[in-house]
Amino acid sequence: MEPSLLAFFAIVVGIPVAGGIAASMFQRWLAHKERMSQLIANQTAEKAAQYASHVERIEARLRIVEQIVTDGGAQTAAQIEALRKPLVSSQTAER
Repeated sequence: MEPSLLAFFAIVVGIPVAGGIAASMFQRWLAHKERMSQLIANQTAEKAAQYASHVERIEARLRIVEQIVTDGGAQTAAQIEALRKPLVSSQTAER
């Protein structure tokens, strides 16, 4: 075979085949990156919901503490005991 004919076939056949393979690899890489970003977004949303729930519980407890601090009287001891019960049960649940 002549070198010019060999170069012609390399250009006509080799370059398009290599380009097709590269394009296919790039598409698979993009699909992988998209899937990874979706998983990260789902995890982030789940953590945000957990943090929101945790903040909600803390705010509820803080409201009770504010009531205890601003309200003097005999009910204070009962309110403190009421606060201790959920704290003890939540600590045992975390373990």
